[in-house]
Amino acid sequence: MKLRAPLTALAMIGLIVAVDTAPVVAKEATKTVSVMSRTWAVTQVADAPVVYRATRDNNNLNPFGPPPRLRTVQAIAAIQQATGCKVIRSSMYQNISGQFFSQVSCG
Repeated sequence: MKLRAPLTALAMIGLIVAVDTAPVVAKEATKTVSVMSRTWAVTQVADAPVVYRATRDNNNLNPFGPPPRLRTVQAIAAIQQATGCKVIRSSMYQNISGQFFSQVSCG
């Protein structure tokens, strides 16, 4: 009977930690666009400033897929197609996983 209170307290702490560390879900759905015969997934990752992430489908590493193209040019075109806004090139960067992040200017 004496262990019930500490176990309840631990359960509540675990619940609070689980709720606090829940992943943030994008407000907009991921949009899929095709650029130069490649498929890109574009998702908004931040509201202020408006930042989008572009991820290229690797075609399951198919050696018989379309020929390679410059990824930066494709990422710019993918974000512009998905958003209808212009990419701010000076804000664009790529992480080690090959995902491109960029702010956009709508207006």
